Amino acid sequence: MELKHNEELKSKSNLRNNFRHLVEHVYFQPIIIAIILLNGLIIISETYFTGNSLLLLLDKLIVWIFVLELIVKIVGLGFKGYFSDRWNLFDFTIVIASLVFYSTPFVSVLRLIRVLRLVRMIPAIPALRKIIDSLMKSLPALSGILGLSILIFSIYAIIGTTFFSEVLPDEFFGSFHASLFTLMQVVTFESWASQVARPIIHEVPWAWTYFVSFIIIGALVILNLVVAVILSYLGQDDEAKREEQMGRLFKENQELKSDLEEIKQLLLERNK
Repeated sequence: MELKHNEELKSKSNLRNNFRHLVEHVYFQPIIIAIILLNGLIIISETYFTGNSLLLLLDKLIVWIFVLELIVKIVGLGFKGYFSDRWNLFDFTIVIASLVFYSTPFVSVLRLIRVLRLVRMIPAIPALRKIIDSLMKSLPALSGILGLSILIFSIYAIIGTTFFSEVLPDEFFGSFHASLFTLMQVVTFESWASQVARPIIHEVPWAWTYFVSFIIIGALVILNLVVAVILSYLGQDDEAKREEQMGRLFKENQELKSDLEEIKQLLLERNK
């Protein structure tokens, strides 16, 4: 009985090891990326050939390939190893949702889930995963910049509503929320000069200081602050890896020195 139990454990261990080797194989991830890209092409094709039976069949086949990939990863890495990575949890949610909602009568939900399958490209490609991870880590720092942006936009919106509400139609500076939307248009440089700034400057000559100062602060300073924060977090991962590598090299160097000292002591004792 005990021998049979040991054989079952050994069989399960071999199965897990085989699946782990499959997941860690050099071609496993590129194949999954290719399937995700194929899934994207199918979704795009369906916008031109709605209800095509071949495309629907391929889409269903890809869903089951993703389910098979999920099972292989869970068996190979184990539940704890698989779900310890939040990107695996994201993959799990998308795949299970694709399976659950595949026959749903809510077409809009199904289309949303199918489009979200393309987002699986992010955890599949390390470079994209690194960017998203850095962006998520920078959110606390970006919240301060967001607060500063809201304050600046609010101040300029109040000024715009106070002084320019009668110069242009109400859709531009007629109310606080209209002024906020207009400032968003200005900060994106979308027809701001011909449609917004020049007509106002023609009626209110000093208005150029309003628009110039807002563009300098809103579009140049704040945008550069956001970029600087994100880039700093992008560099932190590389710095941490360098420090970890240097620490490992230092430890190996110390062990090597210790071994050389022991060899030196043995040689001295032998010579005596």
